[in-house]
Amino acid sequence: MAQVDAYGCPTVEITGGEPLLQPDVIPLMSQLLARRYRVLVETGGHRSIAGVPAGVIRIVDIKCPGSGEADRTDWTNLALLTPLDQVKFVLADRADYEFARDVVTREHLADRCGAVLLSPVHGELALKPLAEWMLADRLPVRLQVQMHKYIWDPQTRGV
Repeated sequence: MAQVDAYGCPTVEITGGEPLLQPDVIPLMSQLLARRYRVLVETGGHRSIAGVPAGVIRIVDIKCPGSGEADRTDWTNLALLTPLDQVKFVLADRADYEFARDVVTREHLADRCGAVLLSPVHGELALKPLAEWMLADRLPVRLQVQMHKYIWDPQTRGV
């Protein structure tokens, strides 16, 4: 906690690998909330978010077919979403976009959470076609890029 306090930043996002696999992450989130931090947890979507403390913004990844991990998604997480939460799809191609579009529509995600994010795989899916598909379908989502891939070399880790 002293190291987090030393940064002087009011927001803490817990991510990297799968944070919900770490047994101490729930108590950590509770401590951060108690100290009035804005807390976000970004999860791969294959673990239940049920134990995440109220007040934590949960960013739940729904794996698309192009990831090779779509069968790992814990679909029960969708019923647990609150207006604070976000759902993210990482898209490799048009088929992933259509999968995401269908899930967003079928599950009424835009009405159930604070934001639905579509993020293209850097270097695989160009921004312009994705934006055009979103506009053509009038999809109530936001386009999200991996900003660190534009600031630093895309191969840089730990930023």
